[in-house]
Amino acid sequence: MTRVVKQASVRREEIIRCAKEYFQTQNFEKFTIQHLMEKLKIAKGTIYHHFASKGEILEAVVENIVDEEMIRKLELLKEHKGLKPLEKLTLLITESNIAQDNAKLLKNLHHPENVGIHSRQLARIILKVAPLYASVIREGCKEGVFKTKNPVESAELLLAGIQFLTDEGFYSWDEEQLNRRMEAFPSLIENLLVAPAGSFNFLKNN
Repeated sequence: MTRVVKQASVRREEIIRCAKEYFQTQNFEKFTIQHLMEKLKIAKGTIYHHFASKGEILEAVVENIVDEEMIRKLELLKEHKGLKPLEKLTLLITESNIAQDNAKLLKNLHHPENVGIHSRQLARIILKVAPLYASVIREGCKEGVFKTKNPVESAELLLAGIQFLTDEGFYSWDEEQLNRRMEAFPSLIENLLVAPAGSFNFLKNN
């Protein structure tokens, strides 16, 4: 039987794609390198050439989802000519949540074994997405919708606050505690951006 040799980047993407399918339906602790070997019909050494552990594979899967799905979507929204700045920012906030379509994968990311991965990926999301928020906030400032003098820092605080304080992997809020924070977010963001009252009330329903 002829051995199939593929480019390293292609093989790596295959591993990530296969692992993504697994992590979106199955539990992290049951995942094994053997699963990938059998599914992709490749040797253990091929997998370890790209990833040192199953934790590294999970991290690569999360990065793939953030870069290929979330960031691309947000960039398109940021450049949308038919939307006003407040409409854009509203969509950026609602579409920055990858949990909607990846509930099981997020649960795997919240596994105690993956606390380091979780922290790194949260920081990575903030660093990648905050510039998109800041761009829209600057646009809103030019049009007089927002009046903050610090669009970059405002974007970072807005994103970090929502992403971090509502992350069940870091905080075990009960429903009342989580709702209390969601109730407070709209007015806090309005004050941060010096935005019209009620601009961010949609957060109370998310």
